[in-house]
Amino acid sequence: MCVRACAYILSGVETCEKFISLGMAINLMTYLRETMHFGSVASANTVTNVLGAAFMLTLLGGFIADTYIGRYRTIAIFAAVQATGVTILTISSAIPTLRPPKCAAATSPHCVPATAAQLSVLYIALYAMALGIGGIKSSVSSFGSDQFDDTHKQERHQMNKFFNWFFFFTSMGSLGAATILVYVEDDFGWPWGYGICSCAVAIGLAVFLSGTTRYRFKKLVGSPLTQIAAVFFAAWRNRGAEVPADPSMLIEGGEYEKEKEKEKQELPHTKQFRFLDKAAIKDPNGTNMVNKWRTSTLTDVEEVKLVIGMLPIWATTVMYWTIYIQMCTFSVSQATTMKRHIGKSFQIPAASLNAFFVCSSLLTVPVYDWIVVPMTRKSFNNPQGLTPLQRIGVGQYSQWWQLLSPK
Repeated sequence: MCVRACAYILSGVETCEKFISLGMAINLMTYLRETMHFGSVASANTVTNVLGAAFMLTLLGGFIADTYIGRYRTIAIFAAVQATGVTILTISSAIPTLRPPKCAAATSPHCVPATAAQLSVLYIALYAMALGIGGIKSSVSSFGSDQFDDTHKQERHQMNKFFNWFFFFTSMGSLGAATILVYVEDDFGWPWGYGICSCAVAIGLAVFLSGTTRYRFKKLVGSPLTQIAAVFFAAWRNRGAEVPADPSMLIEGGEYEKEKEKEKQELPHTKQFRFLDKAAIKDPNGTNMVNKWRTSTLTDVEEVKLVIGMLPIWATTVMYWTIYIQMCTFSVSQATTMKRHIGKSFQIPAASLNAFFVCSSLLTVPVYDWIVVPMTRKSFNNPQGLTPLQRIGVGQYSQWWQLLSPK
């Protein structure tokens, strides 16, 4: 049941979303330069800003999903928003009055710049797409994990495989964008390419909605962002109090009335970041049944400690994405200067050079699943082979070795 539900999520949402978002991103700089008459720097800044907005808007999408409407509705609504943005972009590329006329000559002084109205339509389309991408990305992987019962041994094993195949389907969408979609955009025109994106997002949304009866839905437990803010505020509010040496003097989940509704698994007390323990200090007057902005439970505090402990892992990915974004901007611009002809009639699109990166990623998933895991399972005494942290470390080491090795 859970595997079938995930098939709808992976094929309907994730593959189509990546097909659209990457197909837009890797060739957007070419569109801005050749059709909208942006300069190279302005084009690169626009691409970076749109993609940056998409990733930042995942915070908004996650907050809405966890607090108000749930992950299923968030995915459906933001997929519709993405479809709206792609449709507007398709229309603007097809109607001559919504884009500047073609350059009179190859030199830039003969190019008429885009008007304010044309730029407005362009930015509305791009940032509507960014909003849709952010909302989908915030919920699709976690909604997929919701389909598995972590307390069931077989489903827990299937969930580990789900994230491997999640990456595989993401790469499949990326491969289609870097080959088929880019070729259509360059050889048949932007309206055809963006029109395919519009159809893809509509098909993906329809497939996702068709699996509604098979999905598992979990109760809303509130946004982690709210919990983090509440714990820090409560700790600051009790900053003058002394943290008790006995952890039993801190408020446990069972003592906090609202925690019974959330059905959280209580976490043991740790000695890290002890200043946050002040958020869970019991009121000496015995009035502990208060709102979360005044007093937090020990479990809430420990969850926030876990998030803080993961920040160094997050920080290591900043440089990766800083480098990765160059593949969508100046790397594409550089590729336009290369000789890309095969024979006399076929020319490889400049943005299709991203396909080499995507293909290597596609090969990694089955190789890891079928070769690396069996080899490392006994060595590391782990059924999944390498732990997630070890996999991140291997990937980071490989990236830095490639960047720093002499050419």
